[in-house]
Amino acid sequence: MKIIIAAGTGFLGNVLIGYFQNQSNDIVVLTRGKTMLKNNIRYIHWNAKTMTGWEKELENADVLINLAGKSVDCRYNEANKKEILLSRIKSTKLLNKAVLQCPNPPKHWLNASTATIYRHSEDQQMDEYTGEIGNDFSMNVAQSWEKAFFKTETPNTKKTALRTSIVLGKKGGAFPPLKNLTQLGFGGKQGNGNQFISWIHEEDFARAVAFVVEKEITGKINIVAPEPIQNRFFMKALRKEMKVPFGTPLGKRMLEFGAKIIGTETELVLKSRNVIPKRLTENGFTFRYTKIDKVFQNLLGHDHTKANH
Repeated sequence: MKIIIAAGTGFLGNVLIGYFQNQSNDIVVLTRGKTMLKNNIRYIHWNAKTMTGWEKELENADVLINLAGKSVDCRYNEANKKEILLSRIKSTKLLNKAVLQCPNPPKHWLNASTATIYRHSEDQQMDEYTGEIGNDFSMNVAQSWEKAFFKTETPNTKKTALRTSIVLGKKGGAFPPLKNLTQLGFGGKQGNGNQFISWIHEEDFARAVAFVVEKEITGKINIVAPEPIQNRFFMKALRKEMKVPFGTPLGKRMLEFGAKIIGTETELVLKSRNVIPKRLTENGFTFRYTKIDKVFQNLLGHDHTKANH
C-alpha cells in the first residue's frame, strides 16, 4: 500500500508511521523539512502553500492522510488565531487542488479534524449523528476546516474527516506534560474536575485509522475511546498508577496564570469533550484500550501482559 502522510513529522505522524511501517507499506511524508530518505521512508519537502513538485507523489497512492495545521497549544492572540485557521484551510484546499490534478489520484483521503468540534458538554455524549456542534473560536475553526475539505468534490477519491480526541502516547501529545505535573505534585483535578476528557491510546488511534481505510468508511468519524472520563477521575487514575498519593488541584485562576507562563490556553484542559465513537463501534472496531488505568499502565511501562506489537 502506498501511503502519503502530509505534515507527518509530529507526534501523530510518527505514531502512524510506526504502525504502517510494520506492515511494509510504501510511505511518503510531506514535510517542511528537507527531502531525504530515512529508514526506508521518503521525506519530500513541501511548504503546504504551493505546488512545487511534491504533488506528483500523490499519483497512485492508496491513502493520503493530512495532519497539517499549526498546533493549538499556544496563546489565542490574533496572529496565532489567524495562523491556526489558515494553516488548516490552505493546506486542505491545496491538497484538494492537487488531488483533482492527478490522473490516478489517491483512493482514500483522510483529513485531520477534531473532537473539539462538539460543544462543551457535561450532560450529553456526542456521537456523529446527534452531537451538537458549538460556536466559538475552536469549534468554528473545526467547522471551516471540514468545510474546506468536503466542499470540493473529488469523484475518484473517498474522503473521511477524523474527529480525533486527545491521543495518549509515550512520546508526545498530552501525556508527558501531565505525567510531569503529577510528579511535581500538581496532579490534582483541573478546574472543577467535572469536565470530560475524550481520549484514545496511540495504538488504537493508528488501528482506527487503518480500520477506516480497510472498511472504506467515509464522512465524519469520531476517533475516540468509548468511555470519556471526568478530569478528576482521569487525574486520580494517573496519580494511582504513578504512586503519587497527593495532587494539588489547579483551580481556574491558577490555570490561567500557568497557561500565560507556558504560552497556552486553559480551554485545552477545561473544555468538556464528551465524545463517543459511535461509527467505529457500529462498524465493528474493537478497541485494545477502553479503560484509562490500562492506558496509564501501558504508557508507564507497568503492564506485564505481552504487548502484541
